[in-house]
This record gives sequence, C-alpha cells and structure tokens, in this order.
Amino acid sequence: MGQGFLQIGLTLCIVVFITPILGKYIARVFLGERTILDPVMNPIESIIYILGGVGNKNDMTGWRYIRALLCTNLVMGGIVYALLYYQKFLPGNPNQLGRMRWDLLLHTTISFLTNTDQQHYAGENTFSYFSQTSALGFLMFTSAAIGLAVGIAFIRGLTGRKLGNFYVDFTRGITRILLPLSIIGAIALIICGVPQTLAKPIVLETLEGKIQYIARGPVASWEMIKMLGENGGGFFAANSAHPFENPNGASNLIEIIAMLAIPTSLIYTYGVFANNLKQTWLLFSMVFIIFVTLIGFTAMGELAGNPLINNALRLESPNLEGKEIRFDWAQTALWAVATTATMCGAVNGMHDSLMPNGTFSSLFNMFLQIIWGGQGIGTAYLFIYLIITVFLTGLMVGRTPEIFGRKIEKTEIVLASLVLLIHPAMVLIPSAIALAYPISLAGISNPGFHGISQVVYEYASAAANNGSGLEGLNDGSLWWNLSTTASIFVGRYIPIIALLLLADSMSKKQASPPTRGTLKTDSLLFTTITAGVILILGILTFLPVLALGPIAEGFKLASGS
Repeated sequence: MGQGFLQIGLTLCIVVFITPILGKYIARVFLGERTILDPVMNPIESIIYILGGVGNKNDMTGWRYIRALLCTNLVMGGIVYALLYYQKFLPGNPNQLGRMRWDLLLHTTISFLTNTDQQHYAGENTFSYFSQTSALGFLMFTSAAIGLAVGIAFIRGLTGRKLGNFYVDFTRGITRILLPLSIIGAIALIICGVPQTLAKPIVLETLEGKIQYIARGPVASWEMIKMLGENGGGFFAANSAHPFENPNGASNLIEIIAMLAIPTSLIYTYGVFANNLKQTWLLFSMVFIIFVTLIGFTAMGELAGNPLINNALRLESPNLEGKEIRFDWAQTALWAVATTATMCGAVNGMHDSLMPNGTFSSLFNMFLQIIWGGQGIGTAYLFIYLIITVFLTGLMVGRTPEIFGRKIEKTEIVLASLVLLIHPAMVLIPSAIALAYPISLAGISNPGFHGISQVVYEYASAAANNGSGLEGLNDGSLWWNLSTTASIFVGRYIPIIALLLLADSMSKKQASPPTRGTLKTDSLLFTTITAGVILILGILTFLPVLALGPIAEGFKLASGS
C-alpha cells in the first residue's frame, strides 16, 4: 500500500516541478518573446505562412478568429474523411484494410477533429499505417493546437489584450510546443521499448500449432502526441493498457507526465499574461487539492477491492479486475483520474472494471471539465467559473461585478452561462433517450446502476471531448455513432464560439483602476468561494445521475447484495 501511494506522490511532485517551467515557456511563445527555438522555427514558420496564404498576421476580432478556426476545421475534416474513405487505394496498407461504414467513419473523423478521439473501432484491425499517421495522427496535432490557441486567445482577452491571430497561434502551438515535445517524448518511449516501425504484423506459430498475427506499427510517435495533446485515441484497441503502447513503469510515468504537463502549466501561463502569479498559485492549489482528493478517493476504492469477492473468499485483496499487472491498482487509479481530469481519455486499465469510487471520480471530472480540463479550453472553463463567482459575489454586496478592472455585464453572463449549460444538455438529454430504450438503442450489457453509468459516461466523454468509455455498450451501432457525434460536435464548437466572443467583449472594455471597494480575486477567501461555486454548480447539475449510477452502485456493493 505504501509503495503505491509513494509512486502517486512522486509523480505529482514531478508535475508540480514542471508547471512553472513549461508555463513560462508557453507564455513566451504566445507573447512573441524570444525562445530557444527561434533560429530553427522562424524560417520554417515563414514557409508555412507563405504556403498557407497567410500574408496578414494582424490581430483578429472575435468573429474573424472564429471564422478562421471553423474554416480550418472544415477543410481538415473533409480531407481526413476522404483519406479514410479511400484508404484501400492508398499506400501504407500492408494488411489491405478497406473502408468502414459511413456512420462510423463520420464519428471517427469528427471525434479526432475535435480532440475527442472517441473510438468505436479497434485501431489495429481498421486503419492502415497511412490512415493512422497521416490522417488521424495529423488531426491529433491540429486539434490540440486549436484548443491551445483558443485557450491563449481567451487569456489574452481576459487580461485586456487583443485576441491575436488564429493562424499564427495555431502554427506556433504546433511548431514551438507540440512538435518539439512530441519528438523528445517519442524518442524516450522508443528507449522504453515502444515500437516505431512500418513493417507488417509479425506472424507466429503458437504452441498449439495455430497462426497468430501480432500487430505493430509507428506506435511511439502516435503515443506521445496522443498523451501530450490530450487526444487519448489508441493505436491499438487496448489503448495504453497494450504493452506496445505502454510496456513498463518508465513509459507509464512518461505518459502520465505528458498527459498533465500542458493543462497544469497553462494556469501558470495565465499568471504571466496577467502579471499576477499570486492568483496563479491560488487557482493551481485549488484545482490541485480537488485533483488529489479524487485520486485518493479512487485509490482507496481500488485498494479495498470488491467486498463481494473478498467476503466470499475470506481475504483482503485490491481490485485487480481490468488492471494491467505492470501498473497495479495505484498507477491505474492515478491514470484514471488524470485522464478524465485532463480530458485526454487514454486508459492503462479498463474503466468499466473500476470500483464505484473510480467511476464517480471519472464522471465528476468530465462533468466539471476544469480539473485540469482539456487542452487550452479547460483553463478557459476555469475562468468562466471565476467570472460567475465574481458576478454572484458582486450581487451579494450590491456592487457592479468587475474582474481585472473590467465590468462583467449582461453579454458576458449570457455567454458564460451558455458555456456552462451546453455541456449538461449534451450529456443528460441523449442519456435520457438512450436509457428509455436500454436494449434497442443503448445496448446495455450490465443491468442496474452500472448500466446507467455506462450510458451517462459515454455521453459525458463525448461532450467533454474526452473519448474514454465504460466499454460495456454496443457502441458501434448507428445510434451511438450519430448521437455521440452530435454531442461531440456541439460540445466542442458552441463553447469555443462563446468563449471567443466573451474574450473579445472583455478585451474591448475600458479598464478602470482598482479602488478600496474593488473585489480582489487573488485572495484565499475568493478562491475558496470559487471552489464552492464550482462544486455546488457541478453537484446541482449532475447529482441525480451520480446518485443513480456510481453512488447507488457503491451502496449496493457495501450492503453485500
């Protein structure tokens, strides 16, 4: 037990150490300051701008930034859909794999385009090397860069700056952050034993005299951007529980750190932009405390094990169902909370086998989306809650709400409310429809409380752009492909539009100097109130489904029935 919690503690210490270093570097990149990569990347970026027809690199308004983002997504989505549709005729297909059904192809394209990477297929049996790398791998870079660009644009607007230029932010996010870190990380994974090859699957004869095919491919490069970009899609069906994606403890540590690095660092990046590191560490500490609490809650559930099994066998054993013995209960619990907190969605064990504690923590993370949240956008969501808290506290003391010297008015509250309300709508409404038809639509394999969790988890994962799942559903059907595609699409683009419009509105407001009556947002008291608002809003919105799912399942197990 002690060793498991020590591993968790050391991993978190490394993440905290990295946060200010990477956060400051990201700030320098997007503030246009000099970085160590300038001599190499400046010429490359100039060529990219010329080839892309980006002659004007001036700051954009909110709607121009949105149009540029949506047009870029539309073009990329169309190209990738075509590449996947015609993969049979393209190179890099040693297994001669054909095309998938149109609904599954649409779901896969939208899923990877939006940084969700929810998979209703087995990667090694569905897509060629070319499709995995040149199509889906391409989207794993671009979708992460788009989320990062939105997060930075939001921070700029919130701190009184112009939003910037989408094409510049998008390019620099890839060339200065995602690509260099992915190259370094992929090399580290290769050293750990992750394969990186274009060779055909290995053909072996088993002891029984049968033929076995062992799939392989360019896994290391895929794995690193999957984790670093909060993508989460697996090269293999077993995802990071597969020994070729995550062979040992060293690779597991690297991948967890990669998963957490950028989302945790972006809070520090905000502090550099706002020149307010005190508030940075207060917000970081608030999120970190919730994060550690959920890890401890999940880990204790996995360590205690299943009471029905332990009582029947008269022993005390951790819950090892669905675990890779390479990582055991502690690293699986840490990973499960981290992957749903960061909206990565990768798994190193089967979430359907988690104890109710783990299911609760995973759902709670995806409901709130701010612990630590998705690539860039999670940081923006955190400040949406900050704006709501300022508004509520301003009403209580009878003052016009202000944040960073700028008034929060009707426009900002409407847009902030839209961001917070669209997510539960895209989770609860389709969940209710699916649960009304548990066999024909939902394809639930586990009756009772766990079946409810399976359905709600699938839509929460889709709407939060997470992509993981409790894999007990018949989720390859027409209903699941189309309904989750709708949740993915709306859950991604409506909040992005609202966030950018809110940031644009804030950037145009005239800042007023602080007075004795100005509410300070960089105090321990205000941060505590913010945490309360976050938890209350999350509980009020999603408590019924949590009560009917993991909470009820936990009580049922505890009662021994």
